[in-house]
Amino acid sequence: MIKWLKKSNRWKHLVGGVIIGAGANDAYCAAYAGTGAASALELKDKLYGNKWDWVDWSLTLCGVAAGYSIRTVII
Repeated sequence: MIKWLKKSNRWKHLVGGVIIGAGANDAYCAAYAGTGAASALELKDKLYGNKWDWVDWSLTLCGVAAGYSIRTVII
């Protein structure tokens, strides 16, 4: 699992998503910011000649959901 997360810096997508989700005020804000950030990261990769990676995009959104869930439970 750790080896898979290190591939293509996937762990950075997950951690970045958690940070975005933890900083969101409500679910709409988390979803909107997370989708925008994930899409921007993948667009950057595509413009540099790489492929759009749906796994990285999904990991960012999973991180957002986890971060927002943690915030909801704590507060």
